[in-house]
Amino acid sequence: MAVNTLVSNEIAQFYAGAAEEKRLTYGLGPLEFERNKELIGRFLPAKASVIMDVGGGPGVYAEWLAGLGHTVHLIDPVSKHIQQAQKRASKLKKPFAAVLGEARSLGFPADSADMVIEHGPLYHLQQRIDRVKALKEASRVLKPGGAMLGFAINHSVSTLTGLLNGMIHDDQFYSMCMDELKTGLHNPPAAWPGILPEAFFHKPNELLDEVAEAGFTDVELFAVEGMIWLDAKYFESRSDPKKKAAMMNLLTATEQSPELLCFSPHMMICGRKK
Repeated sequence: MAVNTLVSNEIAQFYAGAAEEKRLTYGLGPLEFERNKELIGRFLPAKASVIMDVGGGPGVYAEWLAGLGHTVHLIDPVSKHIQQAQKRASKLKKPFAAVLGEARSLGFPADSADMVIEHGPLYHLQQRIDRVKALKEASRVLKPGGAMLGFAINHSVSTLTGLLNGMIHDDQFYSMCMDELKTGLHNPPAAWPGILPEAFFHKPNELLDEVAEAGFTDVELFAVEGMIWLDAKYFESRSDPKKKAAMMNLLTATEQSPELLCFSPHMMICGRKK
């Protein structure tokens, strides 16, 4: 671990140079953002509630949730993200709180949150024991019946991306993909700077097992982007209202298909505290 930080040197250096606050505005980011808000919205309490946004980065989702009237606590282990989130919150009519912290030890009382959203912990914690610990900590701070929403990266995403873009034929990229498919461990080669650093990419069944091990019930698993991003003319289709509507309808119709989950770059899992 790096000195004076809650994350490894690799992760700290990556986010120090990354424009995470802009990531959801280009490429597949708008689809991810649109779908995440839709999926989260299905589980939001009807009344103003306490929500913990764990791994919430620069506060894009926290801003949205606070704007809906919820009391939002953003927790992130990257100092840069907390500074960005606090600056963002300071400009809002309905601000949120942002504190430096880590998913395995949230520093909040038990039974104090109506919802916990886990963004980065499920893929930046490479060891299963640490991911389960983070999930159990989410359960601790949740009120009985509260919802945990966890976001994970699919074990197949690098391989699919490599096949679509020809990167799969680079020996180091190919080796990285094979490791992800076999073990879930994602360690990008030095020859490919800019790729997400050390992480864990889940198989759907692994994600279900970890959430069950943490004690959650009523577990449901959803594709975030689904397979519609594989459209050879995706960006052209998305800009056409009729074509976009058809693609989104296809996504909704297949979002919980076990046979098709591996085509979605991200997955969202929901579990309830007993």
